[in-house]
Amino acid sequence: MNNRPRALDLGVKIGILEHGEKNSITDVENVSVGHVTIVEGDGKLKIGSGPIRTGVTAILPHQENIFEKKVTGSVHVLNGFGKAIGFLQVSELGVIESPILLTNTLNSWTVADALIDYTTAETQGVFSFNPIVGECNDSFLNDIIGRHVKSSHVISAIKNAKLDSIDEGPIGAGTGMTGFGWKGGIGTSSRICQIDSSKYTVGCLTLTNTGDPREFRIGGIRIGQELLPPQSDFDPSKPGGSIIMVIATDAPVTSRQLGRIGRRAALGLARAGGIADHSSGDFIIAFSNSEKPKTLDDSQLIPLMRGAIETTEESVINSVLKSDTMTGRDGNTRVGIPIDEVTSILSKYQLI
Repeated sequence: MNNRPRALDLGVKIGILEHGEKNSITDVENVSVGHVTIVEGDGKLKIGSGPIRTGVTAILPHQENIFEKKVTGSVHVLNGFGKAIGFLQVSELGVIESPILLTNTLNSWTVADALIDYTTAETQGVFSFNPIVGECNDSFLNDIIGRHVKSSHVISAIKNAKLDSIDEGPIGAGTGMTGFGWKGGIGTSSRICQIDSSKYTVGCLTLTNTGDPREFRIGGIRIGQELLPPQSDFDPSKPGGSIIMVIATDAPVTSRQLGRIGRRAALGLARAGGIADHSSGDFIIAFSNSEKPKTLDDSQLIPLMRGAIETTEESVINSVLKSDTMTGRDGNTRVGIPIDEVTSILSKYQLI
């Protein structure tokens, strides 16, 4: 865990809802997150050898056998320039039956294979599984063709997942990613949602690898109007990239209702400056681990929708703020956004 600040550390309050205790997706009871980070080598790219700047992230909806105790699920494709695995069956059946794994683009199938190995070992006598894998492209910093995320890394991320994880920035799947031209990676946040006399939690984790630096916003302030990465570091005419947004809740909602909630994550991305451009693969996957009867009326979903928006916006912002400068293959560098300059801009606009 690095010492760079999150939005809250700077005094920035995103939205109007109350944060969870950790302000993390793990504020949703029984949700855990695990990361394996792989950083090896420097210098010129040698495909298959490195340099390596990549990893894998696992999100577990609960602590029991997920295949045997499936959770309500939903997916939404904002822009389909990506290689998501298992999303189509979730859309069709409305359930998730495996941990959710995030990694780099070309490691998607290796990670899915490892997830099948894990599920097979945990669930004897079953001969078909739906592994869930989301991806973003880290090839600017990483030897992506080398496919350095192996089965052992996947199993470690799952088995070492923590209920109190608040790790963010260049960790796990976020190791080699870019956020709005700056170094990007993993971000997370949570909100407490009051519905009548009940309180529910909505959490988000983003794998941020998208965005034009000119559009980056914190609390509605367009940071990119006054602060941009070094010109040699980013070509604003080719922002590209991708983002995976994972929404979790303990609210007792149906898959259809969860889809309505999850789709609002796109508004949170937009509030942080994302536009889902042509080559940005932007996917939302949502789950509810509630075992209660699905009794909420659609008219009661508004706080949960707001929670999805606010947590996504803050997760995207945190993924950039928490990421240090990193140099990868061929000397390619992504600069960590300078916190002092961000603070100065926010102060000028009296946001902090």
